[in-house]
Amino acid sequence: MARLGDEVFLHPDVDVTDCTFGRFVEIGKGSRLAFSTLDDYSYCDRYADITNATVGKFANIAAFCRIGPTDHPLHTASLHHFMYRSPDYWDDTEVDADFFAHRRSRRAVIGHDTWLGHNTVIKPEVTIGDGAVVASGAVVTKDVPPYMIVAGVPAKPLRERQPKAIAERLMALAWWDWDHQRIRDSLSDFRSLTAEAFLEKYGG
Repeated sequence: MARLGDEVFLHPDVDVTDCTFGRFVEIGKGSRLAFSTLDDYSYCDRYADITNATVGKFANIAAFCRIGPTDHPLHTASLHHFMYRSPDYWDDTEVDADFFAHRRSRRAVIGHDTWLGHNTVIKPEVTIGDGAVVASGAVVTKDVPPYMIVAGVPAKPLRERQPKAIAERLMALAWWDWDHQRIRDSLSDFRSLTAEAFLEKYGG
């Protein structure tokens, strides 16, 4: 396996439209990304579909996740995309630019050090807080607080990943903003220490 670096690592059959990637980012086979940003160290596994999303650092996005799925208008006479992709049907029409601008403004936000399990769906305008976990198959329709584990359809809180006091200290420490070498130098502690012990050692 190639080592990750400054350039995004794209596996085969990836479709990318107008996206920005940080360092050490990996995009899994067959994934589709549009109008999104993935910050340093974040990755998605196979066949993820990420649209109109802002993804923080160290996000772990499992296979077949869907973030920011596009939706259809409910208030008009039809749901169909002939209304906004009109040139696909008639030569004398244009796309509905206002519709697409509105769609792109409805961004999903995925925090730092998050884990989205297999086949999860994160709806537009939903924020997944730092350190949160979304269980496999969940459909998230509301914001998820930092360091909370949610599951179900629609997703509901299961339990805290870390107690609130520890979560707040981890967010204040913001280890995800450390430089690459500092993270490397602390690797053994990331592996072996509890979150509380890690905070005691590193002053969080």
